[in-house]
Amino acid sequence: MSNLRIFAVNQKKISSLHYFNNMCSSKIRASLKRLKLHVLLGRNYSSLPGLIGNDIKSLHSIINPPIAKIRNIGIMAHIDAGKTTTTERILYYSGYTRSLGDVDDGDTVTDFMAQERERGITIQSAAVTFDWKGYRINLIDTPGHVDFTLEVERCLRVLDGAVAVFDASAGVEAQTLTVWRQADKHKVPRICFLNKMDKIGASFNYAVESIREKLKAKPLLLQLPVGEGKAFKGVVDVVRTEKLLWNPNSDDGKDFERKPLLEMSDPKLLKEATEARNALIEQVADLDDEFADLVLGEFSENFDLLPAEKLQTAIHRVTLAQTAVPVLCGSALKNKGVQPLLDAITMYLPSPEERNYEFLQWYKGDLCALAFKVLHDKQRGPLVFMRIYSGMLKPQTAIHNINGNCTERVSRLLLPFADQHIEIPLLTAGNIALTVGLKHTATGDTIVSSRSSALAASRRAKREGEKKQKENNEAERLLLAGVEIPEPVFFCTIEPPSMAKQPDLDHALKCLQREDPSLKVKLDPDSGQNTAFCEILK
Repeated sequence: MSNLRIFAVNQKKISSLHYFNNMCSSKIRASLKRLKLHVLLGRNYSSLPGLIGNDIKSLHSIINPPIAKIRNIGIMAHIDAGKTTTTERILYYSGYTRSLGDVDDGDTVTDFMAQERERGITIQSAAVTFDWKGYRINLIDTPGHVDFTLEVERCLRVLDGAVAVFDASAGVEAQTLTVWRQADKHKVPRICFLNKMDKIGASFNYAVESIREKLKAKPLLLQLPVGEGKAFKGVVDVVRTEKLLWNPNSDDGKDFERKPLLEMSDPKLLKEATEARNALIEQVADLDDEFADLVLGEFSENFDLLPAEKLQTAIHRVTLAQTAVPVLCGSALKNKGVQPLLDAITMYLPSPEERNYEFLQWYKGDLCALAFKVLHDKQRGPLVFMRIYSGMLKPQTAIHNINGNCTERVSRLLLPFADQHIEIPLLTAGNIALTVGLKHTATGDTIVSSRSSALAASRRAKREGEKKQKENNEAERLLLAGVEIPEPVFFCTIEPPSMAKQPDLDHALKCLQREDPSLKVKLDPDSGQNTAFCEILK
């Protein structure tokens, strides 16, 4: 079974005090020592969340920032659109890695499996936690290949927003349609990033038109490219009427300048940006009544006087309502346009408290979480990715699994950083983390604080259903909301090399079924042998 997947990664354990020695004040270091934080490192990372530079406010803000400052997002696209490369640039510019990873070199953070690095594709989703300008971003890099659609499905279930990456030379592709429909099903707000603007044949207008025609979406052009193909050198910020040009001599893309567009120096660009800004204002006003009243009341004579902050707030509301999608452009491989994308993620995509989850009203602040992914580690056993919707989760506390109707104990909580993890003392609503010690929890299971809490929530849901004249099973479905598993399309027979290996095979298949709900195993009654038939979506 080792040829099917390799999940475990050998890691070196280094004490947190040694790691933070040159970063934290003595007060913070003392707090970290009391909480016994541990950092598991295999690759050189520059810092941990909340510890970039000297801007350290409190230990609580490092581990659990304010919910309004949290962004749970995913990167989704067709294969080879540049998702993993974009993720690598995001990690580098946020200060988490000291060098730029490359898919072709096999040294990316999120593609850490041997099979992923060998093939240069993303097979399983990987979670990364980092900070950007005071915001905590939990980012999940998802596969783009059609064979791994379920990985995208179960990640979108727990995300508050998504970045759809497009190849600017190809526009909307086959798998783009699939992941877009998945995001529609889970009502995930998203923004579009037209990648590979430096590629020969790249066309900004063609890509935007394909979004409009094939996805039936309303694109909001927040940027215009400065050149296309080999001539691409920067972007125009339509909202602020500025141009951002990257230094061609810079190796990592950190060196760029932002300049206002002036009539004397850039008459053509200024005209295009002004026309695009006026069109953007009219488009947003048609979609947002509050913004329309503002525009018609105070700025009807001259749109140029409209503050950029007012327009950005309106774009945020429109994005949250999913009536339109902001569009940005750049080239991740050439290190251009990624920093403005990060700004757009924090500015336009929603925080957890801005998403409306109907089932939260039934829990009244008690713990409600969803296990959306399971990994197996040789040293620590099953690692369960958990999204906390309400309440709080601490290590060494008992939790109740509604789907499995069992009670388990969480031994440790870990903050995910691809194949590296940081132990944390608690997890609050809106966050994503790994739990250690859950022996029976599987993908799609709903986790609550206790059995009595689940019963109380069920009674509230039933009363609410009766008021609205809904059927009882609808409330129950929402309580146990998980991942919809497509029917399998591939079948194979697996048997051990000898009967002595049968228990090992059974254990391996059981572990894989917990990780991958699309894998179904049954014994063939006709053969009379200990043979397993595996129905595998992948």
